Amino acid sequence: MNKLIAFLIIVLFVSCNQSKKPRIDFDSDKVMIRLSEIQIEPEYLEEYLSILKEEARASVELEPGVISIFPMYQKENPTQIRILEIYADEDAYRKHLESPHFKQYKTTTLNMVKSLNLIDMNYIDEATMPLVFKKIK
Repeated sequence: MNKLIAFLIIVLFVSCNQSKKPRIDFDSDKVMIRLSEIQIEPEYLEEYLSILKEEARASVELEPGVISIFPMYQKENPTQIRILEIYADEDAYRKHLESPHFKQYKTTTLNMVKSLNLIDMNYIDEATMPLVFKKIK
């Protein structure tokens, strides 16, 4: 009986570890960071947020090179959306643009977007960047 329990624990441990998302090697010279500033037409806000949530989830879950698609809105003006996008490199970004979920997001929200501004960013503290999401369980 003890061997069976030990075997089941090992199987459970292995299966849990295999289901973890793949981790990427962080190369500070290649990482791509972008801040998307989006203003949404007020009448489409709820629908847009629903579509955006699904797209962000799918991007991070399905695309190994997508480190972050982190959507936010201004507390005082919820139609003002900001998205922190972090990609492993330029290639990961290009693949993201070709993904089915991004294309679906882009085509279904086109008439909902009043304005879009894409701002390429650089980090200030290279050493902290890989630690950003480690605290979240």
